[in-house]
Amino acid sequence: MQSRHRTGFTLVELLVVIAIIGVLVALLLPAVQSAREAARRMQCANNLCQLSLAIQNYELTFRTYPPGTVNDTGPIRNVPEGYHHNWLTQLLPYLEEQVVYNHVDFTVGVYDDRNLPAREVPIAVLTCPSDVARNGDLGLTSYAGCHHDVDAPINTDNRGVFFLNSSVRTLDVTDGLSHTLFISEKLLDPRGEDEDVQPDLGYMSGTRSTLRNTGTPINAALKPERLAMYPGQIPLDEEDAQSAAPVDPVLSVGGFSSRHPAGVLAAFGDSSVQFLAQMMDLRVLQQLANRADGKLPLKKYLYY
Repeated sequence: MQSRHRTGFTLVELLVVIAIIGVLVALLLPAVQSAREAARRMQCANNLCQLSLAIQNYELTFRTYPPGTVNDTGPIRNVPEGYHHNWLTQLLPYLEEQVVYNHVDFTVGVYDDRNLPAREVPIAVLTCPSDVARNGDLGLTSYAGCHHDVDAPINTDNRGVFFLNSSVRTLDVTDGLSHTLFISEKLLDPRGEDEDVQPDLGYMSGTRSTLRNTGTPINAALKPERLAMYPGQIPLDEEDAQSAAPVDPVLSVGGFSSRHPAGVLAAFGDSSVQFLAQMMDLRVLQQLANRADGKLPLKKYLYY
């Protein structure tokens, strides 16, 4: 009697095939994720480029860069109290957001109910695709202007380009536009510890929501009260040693950070966009933030 011969996979063969598929997925998945992150970083760089061009167009119109934040008194407290109209609001007409700009009431402060509709509008160019932070219905931004070279409060004596009641001209950036940091990235709360962090007040708020400094290393942003005691803080002189790193959390500003691996994207005064590595020397980073320190760079900063 002739026996029947069945064709098909044995259990061992099936397990081998599954194992091979698993290995292939494990090998290909990082490549897919890397490609996605590369695309997100390219979009983020494009956002920064558009912001830089908007700043240049504003400067061509008014012969000065937009003020970092506007208020009667300083230093700026990171709470929803004050006038606090900022540099990003001034750029809206140059970002094809004239309609939103028309709904901003400059006769009252940012936090007045009359400005709530404009504050709630999400602006695509202000959000990094890699940053998924959310804060209720407010329109947020992943980008912040550089107000100072040490972690001190936002005030009128800051050495960056965007600070309290600033009116910096191109001629004031004596270190050169290509060597001066204008904008970089920031996160709402990089470690997920929202409960003790001052809430993000949105893209229209001239507080730490849209202004940061280079007083701490890149991607070292912690809770504001921890920032005040961060051991990496390097005052540049005796005066800074007395004013930097405030103890009051509502005065702490903090540095730049992002969800991109190993660093942040940054826009310089000449509208170039570069990737700053988080391991770069802190003193070099601080020199980039100072618009007119007159010092030669300690060494070439890391970027790619």
